[in-house]
Amino acid sequence: MNMKTSKVMNQRLPSVDEVEWRHIRGSEHAAYRVDFEYSLLGYDISSGRLDMLLRYAPDFGHCRRHRHVASTMSLVLEGEQYLIEQAADGSERTISRKKGDYALAKADASPHLEHGGESGGVVLLSMVALDGILFEYFGEAPDDTWTVSVSEFVRDWNSGVSYGSKRH
Repeated sequence: MNMKTSKVMNQRLPSVDEVEWRHIRGSEHAAYRVDFEYSLLGYDISSGRLDMLLRYAPDFGHCRRHRHVASTMSLVLEGEQYLIEQAADGSERTISRKKGDYALAKADASPHLEHGGESGGVVLLSMVALDGILFEYFGEAPDDTWTVSVSEFVRDWNSGVSYGSKRH
């Protein structure tokens, strides 16, 4: 398959009503409800860059349990974003962000659960993955992990497949 290696936006940030959203619902985990949408804004595979929007469903919709391997800039555009970071010693730290809050996380972040607030939330994510890997996902078992690269994310978007789904 001949895949385009970049999609660059040279325009204003579109409103959340102007982008194509892909909905992911369901969960491999009974402890939280996976319910979110995402939209691919732009990417450059050769530099490891990917920009996307993430929209959490109302009533604390989660995305899948993961960690960011890529350096990630987050800007909350609407609603709220909550992260529950999980340290290696089993302790947890909760981070809450509201509309207008900005964060820059270094590469190789801690595993976390992530969700919106009561009315959901929309977050702009801009990631740079020097080795091409954006995320590492976690299943139920400690050794049940898988990754998603920039090129896999783009391939899945172009194929209509949900990114981050576990491949067997």
